[in-house]
Amino acid sequence: MIEIRIHGRGGQGVVTAAELIAIAAFKSGRQAQAFPSFGVERTGAPVESFARIDDQPIITHQQIYEPNVLIIQDATLIGTVDLTKGANKKTIVIVNTAKSKDALAINLPKNNVHTLDATKIALEILGKNIVNTVILGAFAKATGLVSLESLKAAIEEKFADNQALIAKNIKAIEQSYQM
Repeated sequence: MIEIRIHGRGGQGVVTAAELIAIAAFKSGRQAQAFPSFGVERTGAPVESFARIDDQPIITHQQIYEPNVLIIQDATLIGTVDLTKGANKKTIVIVNTAKSKDALAINLPKNNVHTLDATKIALEILGKNIVNTVILGAFAKATGLVSLESLKAAIEEKFADNQALIAKNIKAIEQSYQM
C-alpha cells in the first residue's frame, strides 16, 4: 500500500488534492481512499489530508504516520510544522517552492525531493494561488502512481460543471508534469 500525506494551508485545496489522487487511482483500476484531518482551522491555518493507493481493498482508516510520499503545497510550513514526521530515506517529497531542493531545510535525502514553483504556474494559468492541481502533475511524474491521463479524467469528474476550470486545471497539470 502506498500512503500519501499532503500538507498545506486552509483554502489551498489540500483536501481536493487527496480526492483527485484517489479518483485518478480508481480510474487507473486501483483501490484508493482520501480523507482530511482538520478541526476548526480557518483559511491559512495548517491542514493535512491523506490518500492511499493499493491494488488490494483498503480497510484501514487511520491517519498516515509513515508516508511513502509527502506533498508540501506551502513551503512556508517548513520549520513551523513537523512535515517529515514518520518519513524515511525512501519517502518521496514534492514541494511547492521557487527554491532549489538543496536550499530547503528538509532532513531527507535530496535525491527524493522534487521542487516546482506551483504558485507561479497557478497564478499564470488559474489566476489564483491554488496549487493543488498544479502540484499533482509533478506528483504523477515523480511517483508514477497515477497517469497524466487518469489525473485529467479525475479533474473532468471533479469539476464537471465548469468546463473553463477543467481546461485551466488540465493545462496546469500538463505544464507541471513536463517540468
